[in-house]
Amino acid sequence: PLLKLAKPIQKQITVWPDDATSTLQDCFQCTDWNMFREAATYNNHTDLHEYTETVTAYIKKCTDDVTVTKTITTHAIQKQWMTAEVRGLLKTRDDAFRSGDKAALNTARANLSHGIKQAKCLYAQKINNHFTDSKDTWSLWQAIQTITDYKPLPQACDDNTTLPDALIEFYAQFKMQNDTPAQKLPTPPNNQALCL
Repeated sequence: PLLKLAKPIQKQITVWPDDATSTLQDCFQCTDWNMFREAATYNNHTDLHEYTETVTAYIKKCTDDVTVTKTITTHAIQKQWMTAEVRGLLKTRDDAFRSGDKAALNTARANLSHGIKQAKCLYAQKINNHFTDSKDTWSLWQAIQTITDYKPLPQACDDNTTLPDALIEFYAQFKMQNDTPAQKLPTPPNNQALCL
């Protein structure tokens, strides 16, 4: 069978190794976060924009250090369950068709059919495993997005410069109405530091 093929597209993806989260957590625990605030402070005034940009850039740099970037090739009609094994079976079937050997073609078609069923079954198991761990909500949402083929549009930031002033004014009204002095509550003995 002759297929009209589109050129494959190569994409860069980021892969998180097994120890990446703990390594990133160690990196953040060793970081002197006050250094960023001091660098963005001029005449006792902290430039929030510069402070945010430097902290965000540092977090991105640390994330890039612990993750691995891979180049993958995607094909125009590639399904999620399409594996290298299935592509090999497709190539074998096409070669058998071109050779004109009917027995080899029948065998290749049967092997391809079996390989596709097996690949679809393995992919269904992989998606199903996302639903078994109720504590991992991220993978649950990833599975739902995969099943529904949901691809969200990239969100643009609001350029409204009056929003911070409006928020300050909104929350200031509660402070003016509250005449109860602030009290610091004692820290519970089993309180733990925030971890990733």
